[in-house]
Amino acid sequence: MHAYDLIEYLAMVIERGGSDLHLSANAPPMARIHGVLQPLTDEILDQNDSRELILNVLKESQRAKLEHEWELDFAVQVENLGRFRGNACYVLGRIEANFRYIPDTIPELVDLGHGATVERLATLRDGLILITGTTGSGKTTTLCSMTQAIARSRSTNIISIEDPIEFVFEHGRSLIRQRQVGSDTNSFASAMKSALRQDADVIVVSELRDLETMRTAIQAAETGHLVISTLHTSEATGTLTRIFDAFPEEQQDYVAAQLSSCLRGVVCQHLLPRKDGLGRVLATEIMTMNHGIGRCIRDRRFSMLAGLIQIGAKDGMHTIDDSLLHLLIHDFIEEDHALAHCRDQDFIRSNYRKHLEEIGAIPKGRKR
Repeated sequence: MHAYDLIEYLAMVIERGGSDLHLSANAPPMARIHGVLQPLTDEILDQNDSRELILNVLKESQRAKLEHEWELDFAVQVENLGRFRGNACYVLGRIEANFRYIPDTIPELVDLGHGATVERLATLRDGLILITGTTGSGKTTTLCSMTQAIARSRSTNIISIEDPIEFVFEHGRSLIRQRQVGSDTNSFASAMKSALRQDADVIVVSELRDLETMRTAIQAAETGHLVISTLHTSEATGTLTRIFDAFPEEQQDYVAAQLSSCLRGVVCQHLLPRKDGLGRVLATEIMTMNHGIGRCIRDRRFSMLAGLIQIGAKDGMHTIDDSLLHLLIHDFIEEDHALAHCRDQDFIRSNYRKHLEEIGAIPKGRKR
C-alpha cells in the first residue's frame, strides 16, 4: 500500500522545484528536478499502487480510452496546487504515468530568456512560425508566451488546438478559443480545417504531428493567417528536413516553394543546467526569413542554412553555437554542456579560450 496519494506526490514535486512526476511499477515515485530524475521517497510502488494512483484521477471516459488505446494524454487541475499535463500508458501490461506541472501564470518571453527577435515574431500578422526542440526543452511554454503576448497587444481572433490543454489563457484584447483534441475535436487536422472557417487571425497548434496537419498549417500561413506551432527537432536544418520528409517526393518541390514564401521563423530551443545549480537556462538557434534563406529553402540546399544563419545577425539570427558561447562566456553554463549541444566544438573551444586569455584567466599561448 502506497504511503501517499497522488496529490501529496504532486505537492512534493512543486515544493522541490520539480517539473515532472513519474509513477512506475517496481520503482519509487520519481521527480525531475532541474532536469535530473530524483526519487521523492524511499518507498517502492508495486503495479497495483501505480494503477490505483493513476486511475483514481481519470474520468470514466478517460479510463475506457486508456484501456482501449493503451495510452492517454490528459490534464488534471488540482485545487490549491495547479494544473498538470498527464500521459498514462501500459508498460509490460502495467499502467504507468507522467505528470508535468503547468505554472498558473504564463511567463513573459523575456523571462524565458528570449530576446527581441522572438518578440518581433509575435508581432507578425501572417506566415508560419515554428518553435522546436527536444522533449522538455520548453517549446510549449514559449508557444503559450507568444500567444499571450499577441492576445495582450492587439485585438484578434485566436484559435488554439491542443492535446491536452495546458496553460489556460485569458482573452486580453483578443478572443481566444482553446480546443482540446479528443474532447472538442477529433484531430489536429480537422480542427485546423475548421479554424479556417472560423474567421481566425491566429492559429496556434501545439504540435505538427502528421502530414495533413502540416499541409493545412502551411496552406493557412499562405492565405493570410499567422500559424504558430512546434516540432520535435533540435536545429533549423533538421526542422526543414523533418517537414520535407513528411511529404511524398513528388510534392516536395511545391512544398519548398510554399515554405520559402510563408515561413517567418524557426526558434530551436535547449534547456541546459545552470552552472550555479539554480535551475536551467535557455540556449537557442534562431532562423528568420531573408532572401538568401528563402532561396535555399526553395532550392532545398539545406546544408547552406547554418552558414546563412551565422551571418544573419542583422536579421535577428544566431546559431546554437553563438548562443552557447554567450552563455559560456557569461558563466551561465559549464564548458562540457556547451560542447555536448554545439554544432562545432572547435568553434566553442577556440573562442572560449580566446575569451579566457582576454580576461587573464589563462596566459596567452598556454594550453589549459
